[in-house]
Amino acid sequence: FNYFKQLFAQVSNPPLDAIREELVTSLEGTLGTEQNLFAETPQHCHQLRIKKPILTNSQLESIRNIDRGNLKSKTLYMLFDPNGGKGSLKKAMDMLRKEASEAVQEGYNILILSDRGVDQNRAPIPSLLATSGVHHHLIRDGTRTKVGLIVESGDPREVAHFCLLIGYGAGAVNPYLVFDTIKDMLEKDRFLTKLDYMTAEKNYIKAVHKGVLKTMSKMGISTLQSYRGAQIFEAIGLNQELI
Repeated sequence: FNYFKQLFAQVSNPPLDAIREELVTSLEGTLGTEQNLFAETPQHCHQLRIKKPILTNSQLESIRNIDRGNLKSKTLYMLFDPNGGKGSLKKAMDMLRKEASEAVQEGYNILILSDRGVDQNRAPIPSLLATSGVHHHLIRDGTRTKVGLIVESGDPREVAHFCLLIGYGAGAVNPYLVFDTIKDMLEKDRFLTKLDYMTAEKNYIKAVHKGVLKTMSKMGISTLQSYRGAQIFEAIGLNQELI
């Protein structure tokens, strides 16, 4: 995440005031199969609408077990063998992309990229690398519009992390390690004021959403749908091949 900087609208006046112009901003998104833009059918509406991109653990589980019409989700694990020698990360990425293509062919239209299950034999593929890798692979396959991507990862925690994941194709993000950390901090009484877990979780999610909106507005983008997959970042310190 730290190698990327978002571009900004190079104008003298603020491109967008996310607070004053709240009426024209939206963090809503949809997951599922996108239909032909030049037609209008009932099937166009058969998508999962999410009001905000940061998902709690319970919301993610609801999506994982979704069974409504044609909506089907599948979990793909973004893990690799750290003891596998040179090229093990590349092999894992190739396998993840292959699994994503197969899932689309099997009719799944929501893919959850998860790094749960880390142990001494399985390390997480960096979530940004996995997300963008699958996103671009499906674009090359011509099947990207058939699926929505959700990232379930311990990686993201700051506003910039979420912006990058969304900017490189994610439709929603579940930062499960953040929620575990909040729970741990509450148990150890690390907060200055007394809070219950639900309030702390809600406060964190609200702060992240405000931050994402503010970051989008620096480029003059007002809706999450326009920001998703826009890739308005420059990378400093990574070679072109990796990018």
